[in-house]
Amino acid sequence: MAFHEVRLPARLAFGSTGGVERRTEIVTLGSGFERRSTPWAHGRRRYLIGANLKSLDDMATLTAFFEARLGRLYGFRFRDFADFKSCPPSGTISSVDQGIGAGDGARTVFDLTKRYDDDQAACERRIHKPVEGTVAIAVDGVELDAAVFAVDLTTGTVTLATPPANGAVVTAGYEFDVPVRFDADRIDVTLESFAAGRMAAVPLIEVRV
Repeated sequence: MAFHEVRLPARLAFGSTGGVERRTEIVTLGSGFERRSTPWAHGRRRYLIGANLKSLDDMATLTAFFEARLGRLYGFRFRDFADFKSCPPSGTISSVDQGIGAGDGARTVFDLTKRYDDDQAACERRIHKPVEGTVAIAVDGVELDAAVFAVDLTTGTVTLATPPANGAVVTAGYEFDVPVRFDADRIDVTLESFAAGRMAAVPLIEVRV
């Protein structure tokens, strides 16, 4: 996949809007009842950025970032300030935030995941773009030294130096970015003065990796 491991500068995302979308197919039966299904196992995030930018310098920075990605061609990292941690946004990351698997005495590779649930249902999201230096791992509640595990920052896989014992619970805490791309091949800027302007909202869409 065409992807650049670079994050959009945070200041360019201030004032952004967006969130998760789902695709639900609904068939209304002759009786009036509905049959609902979905072809998507996971949600997909969409965002609009740039509409709040006023500084021509910031607009130039976003334009340069857009050009460097060749418009929609290359994906990049984006921090969703509403959902970028293994814990709530205002919380402190802990190595026991999210369960990522159980040991079997031989397995050493685990995928970072985040669980969204309530007392009715649950959804597990694969985390592919953890942030360097933020990942903490624990086995049965005991945090591991960073020297005994490795994190692939491009895939979100964790490799332990020693396989956890059979049945041992492996947990993780981390910050993460969302892999996205521009969802338009054009950026529009309106000059309002010598030092300020206005930019039309620029769409981003999450990419599957």
